[in-house]
Amino acid sequence: MALNIGDTAPSFSLYDTDKNQVQLADFQGKDLVVLFFPLAFTSVCTTELCSMRDNIGDYNALNAEVVAISIDTPFTLGKFKAEQNLNFPLLSDFNKEVSKAYGAQYDEFVLGLKGVAKRSAFVVDAEGKIKYAEVLDDATKLPNFDAVKAALS
Repeated sequence: MALNIGDTAPSFSLYDTDKNQVQLADFQGKDLVVLFFPLAFTSVCTTELCSMRDNIGDYNALNAEVVAISIDTPFTLGKFKAEQNLNFPLLSDFNKEVSKAYGAQYDEFVLGLKGVAKRSAFVVDAEGKIKYAEVLDDATKLPNFDAVKAALS
C-alpha cells in the first residue's frame, strides 16, 4: 500500500545497532527522515548513507532527525555503521514488517531475495503525518534529497 502526503505514518518499533528499541513515537514533536535501503555493504546503499552522513548538518539545521532501515540484522548494521562512520541510527527490519507497512518492499529482489526493502525516503512531521514519500523501484537510483530538504523547510 502506497503512503501519500497527509497519511499517518505507520508506527514502528525496531532494534538499532546497540540493540535498543527505537520507536516512531520517540520522535514525536520532531520532523523525521525515514530512509529505507536494500542491503548494507552494497555500493549504492553505501553511497546513499555516506551522502546522508556527510550532509547531516543540513538536516540538523532543519531540526530533523534521520533513521535508516533495512532488513539486515542489527549486528550486520552495526558493522556497516562502524565501517562507514555513520552518524544516525540504523534500524533492523529483519521481520520485514515496517518496510511492508510503508509500501517499500520488493516482492523479489536480485538473486531471488524476497522482501528486501526498496530504496525509499519519507519525511514524517512532528504530528506523525507523511510530508514526503518517495519509493524507488530501481535500486540503482538515489532518493531526491533536495525534495526531502524542501519538505522539511
